[in-house]
Amino acid sequence: MAFTLEKVENKAQKRRFHALPFELYRGNPQWIPHLKQDVEKVFDASKNKAFRGGEAVRWLLKGDDGQDIGRIAAFYNQKTAKSYSQPTGGLGFFECINNQEACHLLFDACKQWLKERGMEAMDGPINFGEKNAFWGLLVDGFEHQPAYQINYNPPYYQGFFESYGFKTYYEQYVFWRRTDAPAQHVFVRKAEMLKFVEGFEVRSVRGVTEDRLARDFLAVYNEAWGNHAGFSAMKPAQARAIMKAIKPVKDPDISLFAFYRGRPIGFYINLPELNQIFKHVHGNLNFWGKLVFLWHKWKKTPHTMYGIVFGIVPDWQGKGVEGAMIKYAEDHIVPKGQYVDTILTWIGDFNLKMLRICENLNAQRQRTLITYRYLFDREKPFERHPFIGKK
Repeated sequence: MAFTLEKVENKAQKRRFHALPFELYRGNPQWIPHLKQDVEKVFDASKNKAFRGGEAVRWLLKGDDGQDIGRIAAFYNQKTAKSYSQPTGGLGFFECINNQEACHLLFDACKQWLKERGMEAMDGPINFGEKNAFWGLLVDGFEHQPAYQINYNPPYYQGFFESYGFKTYYEQYVFWRRTDAPAQHVFVRKAEMLKFVEGFEVRSVRGVTEDRLARDFLAVYNEAWGNHAGFSAMKPAQARAIMKAIKPVKDPDISLFAFYRGRPIGFYINLPELNQIFKHVHGNLNFWGKLVFLWHKWKKTPHTMYGIVFGIVPDWQGKGVEGAMIKYAEDHIVPKGQYVDTILTWIGDFNLKMLRICENLNAQRQRTLITYRYLFDREKPFERHPFIGKK
């Protein structure tokens, strides 16, 4: 088969870039398309801060009959690239028919483009931006519909990556549990102990202003992740932007903060699982899509909570704060009856502390994704992501 690779530069090519998955997944009842507006933000330099010190490119691949059969993007950001032992870029938004030659041609295009810009490795499939979206290759759990902005792909993609020479940098686990499952004894015991700590409380964000939410979120986030390798402190403007972004979709009763004498010491941020709405808009949040979204939001269609982030400041870790928040959810969220289950955003296999929390919750591993890495120097020793916490 003859192939033609073309760079995505104009509106017609962008439409084809978004149209291709609809052909590949036709008839697959589990697939839910990403919103094209979300994807286009990734490649908009005015909206994606990763372009400050970085670049991105997209390609389409046509077969000898002129039909689109594959797509891919490559990108790098100098600051992120230099945080590894070799400058590392990324590839993502990959889709392809079941043809290894076609797939490897797309990978070759990314490798050559990144090499020309000083990169020595590439991760994929990843996002040109935050890790909570469009990150990783699904390798287990194909029978489940994906959560919002979580990748879904055919099983044969794994063979494509591994036959090319990609190796597992880390695995990503998505956990699930019923909201009415009683909190485990370890959580109940610790939560009961905190009842006697004067000044400690857990409360939802109902009635809290965006500015206050942003300040509390910022305080906990920067403390909780401040000792992680490669961490960059979040700025107030970023925290405000996050709170502004989730405002149209949040349910204030399911996002929780823990406080000690007024100081925010932990959070458990949940949103309604938006793909239970967005599966009805067919990947396009245009005028009609927004009307459909508002209708389903009013109907309270989502029955799943999606835990997007969980954090506790270091001096309160291991003291039961997580148990107190989980017990609060059992006592205040479950009785309302809307949310029957909860999904936790992916947790890396290197994050031993969070994996232990999921085990104590008796949460089930529902899906596994993989972030792959490919070293351009094939003789260089491969290193997996370092572990966080004690083995």
